[in-house]
Amino acid sequence: MSTSLEMKNIQKFYGSLHVVKDFDLHIQPGEFVTFLGPSGSGKTTALKMIAGFETPTSGDIFLGARSIVDLPACERGIGMVFQNYALFPHMTVAENVAFPLTVRKAPRKDVEEKLARALQLVKMDQYSSRYPNQLSGGQQQRIALARAIVFNPSILLMDEPLGALDRNLREHMKIEIMRIQKELNMTVVFVTHDQDEALTMSDRIAVINEGRLVQVDDSKSLYSKPKNRFVASFVGESNMIRCRVDEAENGAGKVTMAGISTFSAQLTGQSQGDDGWLFVRPEHIDITPVSTSSETLNSVAGVIENVLFLGEMTRYHIRCGDETIIAKRQNRGQPYYTGGTSVTVSWKPEHCVMLN
Repeated sequence: MSTSLEMKNIQKFYGSLHVVKDFDLHIQPGEFVTFLGPSGSGKTTALKMIAGFETPTSGDIFLGARSIVDLPACERGIGMVFQNYALFPHMTVAENVAFPLTVRKAPRKDVEEKLARALQLVKMDQYSSRYPNQLSGGQQQRIALARAIVFNPSILLMDEPLGALDRNLREHMKIEIMRIQKELNMTVVFVTHDQDEALTMSDRIAVINEGRLVQVDDSKSLYSKPKNRFVASFVGESNMIRCRVDEAENGAGKVTMAGISTFSAQLTGQSQGDDGWLFVRPEHIDITPVSTSSETLNSVAGVIENVLFLGEMTRYHIRCGDETIIAKRQNRGQPYYTGGTSVTVSWKPEHCVMLN
């Protein structure tokens, strides 16, 4: 049965170093939430406080209606998948997976039934007699996952479990973890610095920077409507162009980019005369041959400086005045431009947002 998780005003100090600040988060039963942030942001420390491996300096943590902040890790009923899997090398697959049940002195029949179900769930029931050193990285991860869920935990914590896998296996395991989470309707907190993992797998993403939650949102909202410059830059590739508000009305306005062109944009609380950053994703940039007609709103002339072929798409670096704008275009059915080509760069008003 899935359980809600709530962190209330969590603070964590190491001496004078404030590593987790004003952390407030409520996770619904059965929700998959990812802690996403750069190295040193405090995301793993936050996870360890949920698990019971670290103690908050202040604040409270609830599983359901029960405070767990004073409970030892072994009494919290939480499953944990570590970054290095932490399998016991002297135990077989079956013994590793059954370990949480045997230390709880579960009846033999109960152990056998839950072990069989967990191995079937991760599709490793044919490997029960093998040892960890006889398994691939992906197989070891499946065993670590089976061990974490075999005792029906109230919540599952995963600390960068895909980091050691190659790209193809990582993509496969993302789908497998999502399948298992949905099948069990389990509450999951997943830690990563990989934005692709977060965007693909999560019901919501909690972006953490310098110990603070800077935005908590679903993947589409986080990607298309970041609340600040850090989120816009960290989640996905983005153009951040210096600009100033010329006109502002009802959340929309006209802004001037580096004094060379005027654009319509969505505002996020700015007023006339405010300086900020114009945010637009590279895939929303249109490139056309340089126009001889008069300038139109949301377009600017530029020269292609660099062209990077990426397989399914091409990335263009385009010099527009003092700014460099990045555009990404699919290679199918699109004209190809070479370095030194003069072009017109444009985008739709709904695809650009001004950020402080």
